Amino acid sequence: MTANSKQKPVSPQFITYIYPKFRQQEEQEPVSKQNLEKSFRFLAERSNIFHMSSSADLYNIPSSPSQSPRPGQKKGKRKREREKVFWYQKRGAKGIVGLICLVGLFFIFNGFMVLRLQLDDEISGNKDVSVRNSSSISVSIKGELKTIGKGKRQRKGTYDRMLALAAHSLAENKREPKDLWQELFVPASAWRPCADHRKWNPSEGNNGYILVTANGGMNQQRVAVCNAVVISRLLNSTLVIPRFMYSSVWRDVSQFSDIYQEEHFINYLTPDIRIVKELPKELQSLDLEAIGSVVTDADIGKESKPSFYLKNILPILLKNRVVHFVGFGNRLAFDPIPFQLQTLRCRCNFHALQFSPKIQETGAMLIQRLRKHAAHSGLLDHYLIGPYAEKNLQEKVGHAVKASRYLALHLRFEIDMVAHSLCEYGGGGEERKELEAYREIHFPALTLLKKTNKLPSPAMLREEGLCPLTPEEAVLMVAALGFSRKTHIFIAGANIYGGRSRLTALTSLYPNLVTKEKLLSATELEPFKNFSSQLAALDFIACTASDAFAMTDSGSQLSSLVSGFRIYYGGGKMPTIRPNKRRLADIFRKNNSIEWKIFELRVRKAVRQTKHVLQRPKARSVYRYPRCKECMCLTE
Repeated sequence: MTANSKQKPVSPQFITYIYPKFRQQEEQEPVSKQNLEKSFRFLAERSNIFHMSSSADLYNIPSSPSQSPRPGQKKGKRKREREKVFWYQKRGAKGIVGLICLVGLFFIFNGFMVLRLQLDDEISGNKDVSVRNSSSISVSIKGELKTIGKGKRQRKGTYDRMLALAAHSLAENKREPKDLWQELFVPASAWRPCADHRKWNPSEGNNGYILVTANGGMNQQRVAVCNAVVISRLLNSTLVIPRFMYSSVWRDVSQFSDIYQEEHFINYLTPDIRIVKELPKELQSLDLEAIGSVVTDADIGKESKPSFYLKNILPILLKNRVVHFVGFGNRLAFDPIPFQLQTLRCRCNFHALQFSPKIQETGAMLIQRLRKHAAHSGLLDHYLIGPYAEKNLQEKVGHAVKASRYLALHLRFEIDMVAHSLCEYGGGGEERKELEAYREIHFPALTLLKKTNKLPSPAMLREEGLCPLTPEEAVLMVAALGFSRKTHIFIAGANIYGGRSRLTALTSLYPNLVTKEKLLSATELEPFKNFSSQLAALDFIACTASDAFAMTDSGSQLSSLVSGFRIYYGGGKMPTIRPNKRRLADIFRKNNSIEWKIFELRVRKAVRQTKHVLQRPKARSVYRYPRCKECMCLTE
């Protein structure tokens, strides 16, 4: 053969001949480096022989006498050698298959990584393209966001990047998720209101009189009133129409009859307790503080059990004939409490407290304009605005238009909430000084606590989800959930901390954003001027009647009461968005790097997990979670 002739690979027959000799040599001699080298050298020499030989020489291999088979070799030995050859071939096949699998896995993994890189490049490319070729919407939003940055107060940690991504996403006019305006779970419709069912005789109220001066805003006062109703029944006492305390925060002199229908309240609860408008004349002249009948919040633990009142308050009542609760903020536990008393609590909140005609009439106008004069009434209109719901329908006849859905967003970002939270919102030293000064005037106890105790840092509070959502965070949440740019949004809340500039992000992304001040004329709002509790009642009506309601602070009383009202009367058709602020805080921390699609997925997951239809958790508020056997009935 010539030097240029092609070499043929080692044939299986050569392996069949060679391998038993190599194997036999291993068995006879100790395995050592020298033996291994000798064996591999032997294998290489044989291999060269067959590279130079034709296939016809496979059975005529020249070999030394020591290497050739001896005549008369036993058949059993040949059989063992053939079995050894088969084992080698099988082992070699497994090795080849394993190698192929490893190579295949490598290419699959490599392909996945390449695909991921391409997807990231595509997202980045799309972002770059939309930055260069964005619509006028995106350009105007970006310009307005820059305007915010040039304001008086420079804020750190703003969401300019995420707001720009949100603008690009909204400009695409994507279809809204199907379940956006619906409750996710059908079981919600199985719960029906039934707190109006009574199974006891009226209380005579023989043990004395209960006075209550409730503090806080309209929603805190509402809770205090219903708790006072329960205490009056518990102590077999007569309730005097509650009074509301003037607050330096709310600066509102409104009293019970300015907000609620006094006669309806008395008449509706007559089968439960005795209610009068004022103390008898013989008791009016008493110095209640001097005789020890004044009980403040310092005297009662938060969420005290009924047994506390029976043990500590009833003796005072029997002795002095009157007890005056001052403050009475959240001073009655939700569990344990007798079944019928819990039902009475719900009956007071959902049935007995109806807004005054003045508030109902203006609330009806507010709802009518939010719905663009649509020829339909909402599920809760009758319970919120009473006879004015029918009046709205009569006015709509003849010029009915397509129903206009709206989202109500309770933006709890007033200065009192911001200051009380002890969080920071990007305003730096100027913001810290301003909020500290506010705390010293309005929350002196909190200021003292801060000076004498080591409190969690603002960063830790935010991580734990204890800070109210900022307007920027709220609008990012709404956009991530999939509400289109055309969505009509009603903003509840007054005097947003930071002024109108703080709402620029909201109005830029959602131009159909309104407040009660924008929908109602100055003349229509004049009767409510300087009455923050009455204005809060209008917000309550607009939020409760909305097609979807989003809260931004789960600790807000208004959000809690609105949510409970929508559960009680909504029949499973009034969706409420209750964000998990701890999960959202973790998502917002990545605002400098997270991509919009990932942000959307994570926000939707965080909100979806709060939409489960569950019965009221133990010791939780029946005002917020009325799905319990004391307040609602579960139908099959």
